[in-house]
Amino acid sequence: MKPRIVYWNNIPSPYFVGRMNALVQRGNLDLSVWFNQRREEDRSWIIDENEWMFPFAFNDSKVSAGFFREMIRNKPDLLVSLYNTPKFISGNLLAKILGIRTAYRVLPTYDAWVARSRFKEASKRLMFRLVDGVKVPGKDGSMVALKYGVPPNRIFKVTQSIDVEHFATARSMSMAERNRFRDALGVHGCVFIYVGRLWEGKGLNYLLEAYKRMLPNTSDVSLLIVGDGVDETRYREMARGVQGVKFAGFIQERDLPEYYAVADVMVFPTLGDPYGLVVEEAMAAGLPVICTEAAGDIRLRLPEAIAGFIVPPKSTDLLFERMLFLASNLEERLRMGRQASDLAITRNHDRYAEDFEHFVESLLAIPKRKLEAKSNGL
Repeated sequence: MKPRIVYWNNIPSPYFVGRMNALVQRGNLDLSVWFNQRREEDRSWIIDENEWMFPFAFNDSKVSAGFFREMIRNKPDLLVSLYNTPKFISGNLLAKILGIRTAYRVLPTYDAWVARSRFKEASKRLMFRLVDGVKVPGKDGSMVALKYGVPPNRIFKVTQSIDVEHFATARSMSMAERNRFRDALGVHGCVFIYVGRLWEGKGLNYLLEAYKRMLPNTSDVSLLIVGDGVDETRYREMARGVQGVKFAGFIQERDLPEYYAVADVMVFPTLGDPYGLVVEEAMAAGLPVICTEAAGDIRLRLPEAIAGFIVPPKSTDLLFERMLFLASNLEERLRMGRQASDLAITRNHDRYAEDFEHFVESLLAIPKRKLEAKSNGL
């Protein structure tokens, strides 16, 4: 009999939907997916439910008797979820009462993005002492789980994935098409691209400042900013009159490869991303990436001086130096871009599904976890 799995997530992002579809296509799990809501206010994705291969439900209300009845009816072998809201916490406690194994998806967090408090830290320690296991994308997530009391044998690596084949189509755009699209967008020379939310936590202030410092050194550059967000008006004002800065607005995933195709370098100046899968998107598209240290597992994902560069967050000086170096060195851009695309190949949804199945099999093979005194070596 196939293991019955309920994966409870906040919203249906394109990445998440692709991963769940890959699991269904493999056919080794009895999978159901729950979402808290269809979208969040600061997300502009268009999600077509007709493309979903998995059974799903929206749990829009608070955890209640209806939720409890649904858990009894489904009685999954494993509930996989987030843990960062009272709703997820109470739902996991109900699952434990019913004798259902639970697991968390754990990513690193950064002070620039997350407000810490003693109550939140204490709650997290308690919940991590109850959970049967966690799935993490790499070392940074593992360190979080260990910090809050999850034993090493209950921590499982599951690859963070993207639709590699889709983003790799950027490399097949003809030179004539590329030039036409660059003209239409108003970009030229070495094009730096940013993709993501337009919000101060993404570090765009530092990117714009570094770009402006480049202009006296080389005028044959452009900065293409793709995305929307609460600080868009402020960033447009900061960029007013700056040569070569273009705002493309939010672009749906299906069209993103065209934008990566017209670019030469991806810059991700984040101050605290738990992961930041736009790095993998750009790599699959054949672009070298300049990223800050404040993205989960970035030193494992982006080998320094091989597929790009890693700089400290808020370091305008180093960001400027790396951008100027790549703008001035076509050979290095091309070499790093080739390395980047080679590294991205394995970060696909099939790999995620394979890792996820191993995580489920391994977790179900060990005893359920019991709450013990902290001194007993949890």
